Amino acid sequence: MTASESAAVTQVYDVLIAAFPGRPTDQAVDNLQQEVLNQMNETDPRGVILDISEVTTLDSFFARVISETAGMVELMGGRAIVVGMRPSVAITAAELGFGLDSVDTARSTDHALLMLGVTVEDADDVAAESESEAATTHDDGDRSGSALSPGGGR
Repeated sequence: MTASESAAVTQVYDVLIAAFPGRPTDQAVDNLQQEVLNQMNETDPRGVILDISEVTTLDSFFARVISETAGMVELMGGRAIVVGMRPSVAITAAELGFGLDSVDTARSTDHALLMLGVTVEDADDVAAESESEAATTHDDGDRSGSALSPGGGR
């Protein structure tokens, strides 16, 4: 499988992002759909973003799989949002009769994250937690502080 045919599912906070390749083969689309469902089962995310921003052409199979994948995510208790639809892809989808009426769409991943309730504050909270944990576990050799470090015995 070449780089243009490969696909990826990544997790950002408690959201899965499935990035479709620019020229997806039927096999790559099937594999990505299965991976999304497997990851849904393993991670229990609040939603799935189906990123088609690299897709340059759309056929009836791909449009159907996108719609089916969104429906399957919802059947599993998640919310699916399609992002990054190019004008040419939107035109083709409409011409093929795939309005994707039952599928939420967003213009960008940031917008989709907001639709799923992920905010900058959530990201700041996670970053602050990580920094706090790093500060309490990092021993820089300065023993003048009064803080106790885990395992440090101060």
